[in-house]
Amino acid sequence: MFVSDFRKEFYEVVQNQRVLLLVALDVDALCACKILQALFQCDHVQYTLVPVSGWQELETAFLEHKEQIKLLIKQDDDLEVPAYDDIFRDEEEDEEHSGNTGDGSEPSEKRTRLEEEIVAQTMKRRERREWEARRRDILFDYEQYEYYGTSSAMVIFDLAWMMSKDLNDMLWWAIVGLTDQWVQDKITQMKYVTDVGILQRHVSRHNHRDEDEENALSVDCMRISFEYDLRLVLYQHWSLHDSLCNTCYTAARFKLWSVHGQKRLQEFLADMGLPLKQVKQKFQSMDISLKENLREMIEESANKFGMKDMRVQTFSIHFGFKHKFLASDVVFATMSLMESPEKDSSGTDNFIQALDSLSRSNLDKLYLGLELAKRQLRATQQTIASCLCTNLVISQGPFLYCSLMEGTPDVMLFSKPASLSLLSRHLLKSFVCSTKNRRCKLLPLVMAAPLNVEQGTVTVVGIPPETDSSDKKNFFGRAFEKAAEGTNSRTLHNYFDLSVIELKAEDRSKFLDGLISLLS
Repeated sequence: MFVSDFRKEFYEVVQNQRVLLLVALDVDALCACKILQALFQCDHVQYTLVPVSGWQELETAFLEHKEQIKLLIKQDDDLEVPAYDDIFRDEEEDEEHSGNTGDGSEPSEKRTRLEEEIVAQTMKRRERREWEARRRDILFDYEQYEYYGTSSAMVIFDLAWMMSKDLNDMLWWAIVGLTDQWVQDKITQMKYVTDVGILQRHVSRHNHRDEDEENALSVDCMRISFEYDLRLVLYQHWSLHDSLCNTCYTAARFKLWSVHGQKRLQEFLADMGLPLKQVKQKFQSMDISLKENLREMIEESANKFGMKDMRVQTFSIHFGFKHKFLASDVVFATMSLMESPEKDSSGTDNFIQALDSLSRSNLDKLYLGLELAKRQLRATQQTIASCLCTNLVISQGPFLYCSLMEGTPDVMLFSKPASLSLLSRHLLKSFVCSTKNRRCKLLPLVMAAPLNVEQGTVTVVGIPPETDSSDKKNFFGRAFEKAAEGTNSRTLHNYFDLSVIELKAEDRSKFLDGLISLLS
């Protein structure tokens, strides 16, 4: 459903149906779901909402609701399904009848047949060139349906905008969806900046101030603004010190897992001239005189310490005068709610909690998500420090490998795919900053964490190399499949992100051997 060719015509057909919404468990999909829900409520469309964590739940949901599922097309639509011969063709057919087949009684007849055969062969060669060109076009079109580098929430918001039904709430969900893609490294920096520019124009359109007093009041109730802000996680809801220590960007460049890194952090704070007492208390409690120039102070000192990307383009939202959130704040909060490690909560409960936190009427749930996110970020940096200090990141030849052992503090926080992927990316960034081995800086990372101790399973994730390349595609999905097939390893490729799999702990050794052999 969340593809770039979702057209207005299909939505008009949907309005007369009961819709089945199958929503993947990631923040971008949740934001797209919120926009669709708002559209359906506006048009009184009935729908069934089913969260799915992977292919198995998708299949189960399909079987349960198959009577409701139908192909939605208009009668005058041409599906343009290519014929078999447009894709596959027996090359031997082109070679048949290529020789002289006449009985050769008269020279004139021979010349006539020869001329006809030459014309026929020329036509066949021309037809083959046209077929090859058509086949390339068809295969290219098929490849465009691969989900990569596009925010689902932005696609659905664009649909709402085309129908003149877009609201400020929908715009905010589109912003959060895009920010989720950027936070999880699913899009390039250039793509992020380009899409930010598109959304910025919508923000200006929805949040302009008129002289009308009533309109100004409504803008004060919910206001979205574009701004350049600090690349520090949750700093407005945390202390500045905690944010600096638990942001991957600053923790990796200061190397905070070392004594020398801690000293550099103290030097950084001293260079800004910020008292330690102010830095370690809640941001909201800092002196107003310090907060007014904080961004400029941090950015100036960061440049001296080699951190020239401290400022990023982002959006913030105000609910009245009290509540302000950056888009990244909402991403981390929603992600933490969705993958909550609480034993008493089910996946569906977590999904509902995360979905509700995106509504401005449920700010208490959003604040709960922020607290969970702080715990997750602390555990992430503590785990990274432990892995680097104990040399758990080892080179396996074509890739780096790290495994979290059972009994590691907070290890169950990383059993879910998004949390483990985030830890893996941050660990790779920190490792690249710490190692002097040039070759290791160019290697991808494979990381494993315990999933279910009783069943003896682990979650395995593959992360591409930490380079400046604009290509964010991950090749580990297919590599994991091949390695499992070649070694008869018991794996489950259930997640929508193909670079995350479940693996029997007993098969880990032979699976890694197969992966090394495959990628060498």
